[in-house]
Amino acid sequence: MRTVGVEEELLLVDPETGEPQALSSAVLARAAMDDEDQAVFEKELHNQMLEFATHPQSGMGELRAEIIRCRKEAARHAGEIGCTVAALATSPLPVRPSVAVGRRYHWMDEHYGIITQEQLVLGCHVHVSVESDEEGVAVIDRIAPWLSVLSALSANSPYWQGKDTSYSSYRSRVWQRWPSAGPTEPFRSAERYHRRVASMVATGVLLDEGMIYFDARLSRRYPTVEIRVADVCLHADTAVLIATLARGLVETAAREWRAGVEPAEHSVSLLRLAAWRAARSGLTEELLHPVTMRRMPAEAVVRALLDHVGDALTETGDLERAQDAFAELLRRGNGARMQRELLRRTGSLQDVVIECVRQTQA
Repeated sequence: MRTVGVEEELLLVDPETGEPQALSSAVLARAAMDDEDQAVFEKELHNQMLEFATHPQSGMGELRAEIIRCRKEAARHAGEIGCTVAALATSPLPVRPSVAVGRRYHWMDEHYGIITQEQLVLGCHVHVSVESDEEGVAVIDRIAPWLSVLSALSANSPYWQGKDTSYSSYRSRVWQRWPSAGPTEPFRSAERYHRRVASMVATGVLLDEGMIYFDARLSRRYPTVEIRVADVCLHADTAVLIATLARGLVETAAREWRAGVEPAEHSVSLLRLAAWRAARSGLTEELLHPVTMRRMPAEAVVRALLDHVGDALTETGDLERAQDAFAELLRRGNGARMQRELLRRTGSLQDVVIECVRQTQA
């Protein structure tokens, strides 16, 4: 069974006002005092962010338990210095992000200017194990049309600098400012993938291979495909659903590759349109169907994804749980819908953040 790991980026906020707090260095110093957490939490681009990474897990129950534990530990460490954490993909309240100290971040700030300075967005990255780079690239080629559906499911960033953006995932739109971000056409071999990456780095526009921000890429550090399209999810159960579907997509794509099934011939232009539609609509309107690239109700498109990965999820024992999790997500709403409903009830973005702090650890 393929293993799965999740990286989540959390927003550091004041527990009373909900305003973002530039305290990541202090939180990391506190976490470093705990031997168990030293390798779990990491610095990110902005001082208002805290990242954690789970261990590779085979069972989704174990993955869920670790995500919940890491969130609670993040809140504990943050609480010891007077702040807390929220699983929000953008700050609903106005914020002036501060870039973290470090040679890499200084280079990014110098070269990309306002893009770096404004890039306070928080994602959920899913690593799924693969047997080789060749299998990994074959997977990347074949999962590309389906990734916009994961973006719609995870959408959790309707607000930006105190305003409603009219998007469900505005994080994904801000992320597209990076020069290497977005979908890719089929590479068809690991050699071509690595040649493309090397050519991009050689331009000098990117600092190194770590700045290859494809929607799905080969990990530099692990034998995994890293899927990078999801907002950080308000609820841990949604993050587990994204991870479950990601593993199903990887396994299904690997089987197609071994069976000689060619990847879809959708252009990058169409994939970008599907990503935009998912960012705009989330689960509330229509999405583009990954096969036909024509509009369909969001629920029907997600069910098409569940059908597509159904055999893989059945074999891992995850199909029924994924179906139930999706039904609950439809009933409750993703993070974007919940944030908007909270604002309608309370009339206060501050109250939205405070309630999201609570639900982050629920």
